[in-house]
Amino acid sequence: MSTIRGARERARIEVTAAIKDEARKQLAEEGAAKLSLRAVARELGMVSSALYRYFPSRDDLLTALIVDAFDAIGAVAERAAEERAGVLPPAERWIAVACAVREWGLAHPHEYALIYGSPVPGYIAPMDTVGPASRVGLVFIDIVRAAFRAEDLAVPALAPELRSDAERMAAEFAPDVPPAAVAALVAAWAQLFGLISFELFGQFNKVVEAREPLFRQAAGELARSVGLPDVRTT
Repeated sequence: MSTIRGARERARIEVTAAIKDEARKQLAEEGAAKLSLRAVARELGMVSSALYRYFPSRDDLLTALIVDAFDAIGAVAERAAEERAGVLPPAERWIAVACAVREWGLAHPHEYALIYGSPVPGYIAPMDTVGPASRVGLVFIDIVRAAFRAEDLAVPALAPELRSDAERMAAEFAPDVPPAAVAALVAAWAQLFGLISFELFGQFNKVVEAREPLFRQAAGELARSVGLPDVRTT
């Protein structure tokens, strides 16, 4: 009985992977808004009712793709940080993580667009996506936390109007990091992904040619903005 159950589970995993792969092809060709379970089933030679046993709705399939994308980019960020732990100073680890995230985005533009591009009409992300979506941010928080614990963080200034938000954010996801650094982290996180999005979605066309050096320089400046010691970025 266990052998049969194991075979069924393997078959389910394989079919689920095939469905996701075909859905990713649709993302590349049509965009997330036009993702269709019927079209996926047709391309796989399945009847729609069979596919619904794996993903009851388009939103369930979208959620699975979103979680996979967040987990993939999160794993890249975590690996970049871990490989340099104890080897590079905090600011250089920050830059290395930022560059690894950028490289993933450039290599997976349609998955990047799914998680950081325009919202999909009619889709509301469930709580299942929150943990995976936090992984990259938590890597940057860990770098700043380590610098703070080592007394190697120059805590940035904080506008009085931001004090309440900064304290709330610190309490929610970085209670052992100064609120001013947390506010700066949020701003830096948004700017890093803004740079990647500009490059990926064409805003830098005919404007910036040396995009990787620009990104590295900007990542270094953002590291300084959160209080990490200055490093060279070239």
